[in-house]
Amino acid sequence: MTQSKEVQLVWHEAAVSKEERWEQTGHKSAILWFTGLSGAGKSTLANALEKKLFEQGTRSYVLDGDNIRHGLNKGLGFSEEDRKENIRRIGEVAKLFVDAGTIVCTAFISPFRDDRRQVRALVEEGEFIEIYVRCSLEECEARDPKGLYEKARAGEIPFFTGISSPYEEPEAPELIIDSDKKTVEQSVDEIVDYLKKRAII
Repeated sequence: MTQSKEVQLVWHEAAVSKEERWEQTGHKSAILWFTGLSGAGKSTLANALEKKLFEQGTRSYVLDGDNIRHGLNKGLGFSEEDRKENIRRIGEVAKLFVDAGTIVCTAFISPFRDDRRQVRALVEEGEFIEIYVRCSLEECEARDPKGLYEKARAGEIPFFTGISSPYEEPEAPELIIDSDKKTVEQSVDEIVDYLKKRAII
């Protein structure tokens, strides 16, 4: 009789703790979860922030929605079910970065509140920082850096957030960045200030 996978799996405790990694690097780790509509500027902001953190000697890494779909989540589509699985996997990967003592910047539309709540629940209190990159649908469509809104309006892309699929705005994010009103530099400075106030860096 074949044993279930759950019976065969045993959690292996790491020899080095997260706290020991913090002591070595001189800063804490956290998930900076950038959420917002396509074209709001999540990836731009996440990468600009990582560059600044890197220059300051902080261990950080960016997980970008499109990049992840080229590898880890290559087989997933954009149905509601696939989007949920996409975020579930990213949450688990982001948790590993936190355990490794790294600040991980995740840039994903992540349209559903419940999915974001589930990722928050994976880590300890204070280690999940939801950053709502707020930008009007009109401005996002005007930018349309990848030409996606035009295709969605033409019916070429099903389940497109903001057009044919909903986006559930965060109810109580740690930070709101109005990307249509602030420069990238101003936004990065605001996030860095927040991380310093929280004694993460």
